[in-house]
Amino acid sequence: MEKDQKLNFDTLRSHLWKAADILRGHIDAADYKNYIFGLLFLKRISDVFDEEAERILKETGDKKAAYEDSDNHDFFVPKKAIWDYLKTLTQNLGEAINKANDLIEEENPETLEGVLTPVDFNDKDRLPDHILSQLITHFSQIRLRNSDLEKADILGDAYEYLIGQFASSAGKKGGEFYTPKEVVILLVDLLDPQEKMRIYDPTCGSGGMLVQTVQHLKEHHGNPKNISLFGQEINVGTWAICKMNLLLHGLTNAQIKRGDTLGEPKFLESGGKLKQFDIVIANPPFSLKNWGYERAGNDPFKRFRFGVPPQGYADYAFVQHMIASTTPTGKVGVVLPHGALFRGGAEGKIRKGIIEEDLIEAVIGLPSKLFYGAGIPACLMILNKKKSKQRQGNILFIYGANDYQEGKKQNKLRPDDHIKIMNAFWNYQTIDKYCRVVPLSEVRENDYNLNITRYIDATEEEAPVDIQKTIDELKILKKEYNEIEEKVFGYLKELKYKV
Repeated sequence: MEKDQKLNFDTLRSHLWKAADILRGHIDAADYKNYIFGLLFLKRISDVFDEEAERILKETGDKKAAYEDSDNHDFFVPKKAIWDYLKTLTQNLGEAINKANDLIEEENPETLEGVLTPVDFNDKDRLPDHILSQLITHFSQIRLRNSDLEKADILGDAYEYLIGQFASSAGKKGGEFYTPKEVVILLVDLLDPQEKMRIYDPTCGSGGMLVQTVQHLKEHHGNPKNISLFGQEINVGTWAICKMNLLLHGLTNAQIKRGDTLGEPKFLESGGKLKQFDIVIANPPFSLKNWGYERAGNDPFKRFRFGVPPQGYADYAFVQHMIASTTPTGKVGVVLPHGALFRGGAEGKIRKGIIEEDLIEAVIGLPSKLFYGAGIPACLMILNKKKSKQRQGNILFIYGANDYQEGKKQNKLRPDDHIKIMNAFWNYQTIDKYCRVVPLSEVRENDYNLNITRYIDATEEEAPVDIQKTIDELKILKKEYNEIEEKVFGYLKELKYKV
């Protein structure tokens, strides 16, 4: 890249994707993200450190203040972690990168502790020195200082693009850390986060839903800094990716904790009660098996007041955690497998309790094959602890399963599909074969079954058959057949064939 040329999104996206080509054949595709994101982040904070140091040196003439005073930098980068030092090395590169990450975490414990070190670059069987050397040379070709970027948010945007691409390549594993962008946008728009709100994702994955809440504010002319973000993620590697994602989007104040949300929720008030939020949003793992059923009966946070879910299905464990984590005027948006709408037993009892408290505002059916590694159709459930008067005592059902763009591996929601769902949600009216406002009395009659097709007849009507027209067409076809047969037999007789 030319020194004076600004780095744009397309160039950065292409450059990062080419880094994957260097790794191809050496490590599994599912692991590309760990190494590429790690090096991208290391290069970014090193370049910004250099940029800040040069500015301080120019302004003060004090080299020590510029390069050794950590108070003068957003992230302090020691000498042996600076990119220009790393690119001079030719041997034991993995060990040097690991050491650089250790040093950076030690110098920036509040924001980066545990973020860079989960990835081990010092595995010479998978990442020999010549491969790491190629990667370092490749990343050295782009400058990631603030002054080098065409727009401030292109790093975060490119990072999210790559997360999506790697999720696609990783197949089923991709679904563990990534929710398709169009589903995230839809769920955030339905919840409509506003300034001064506290937003919480208890299974935050790579952070896409939290990032999108900020994007939603920007699009609606709100102040993206006037919102508080919270998240928890059980997988250490995915947690690190989430932290980097938020930092590359400039969201330095987001609080992202590590740990098992159901077994050990991290966001607590001083008295040990769950912290509550204005909006709780999540795509929990579908029907998680080993979720802590044994401990749920004595839950110290009293989350399971509607009942303890079965051992093999954690869906309503997450839903009840989300309800308990929501303020008395808050909203919940959650992605669920369709089975959670109609399964009986303990789940049926829980569903009955939630419905009778009039918490469910809408149930929205989505097309199949939207999610990586999960061909089953899913739904969105919107819960609202303070429904408007018009919506009280009702549930809106939306059948969005037929509206999508078909893909080879994954289907996608199109912008028009998004608009159609949003219009149905906000207008809150019945549209034949698509959406319907259903009173709770009818849901009771159906034994609290929320299967969407119980309330919306989505079957296509067959066109009426005109019997007389069909008979007339058959007569014409028969006549044409006889004429052709007679002509063919005539030709055969001329050729002396017996017919």
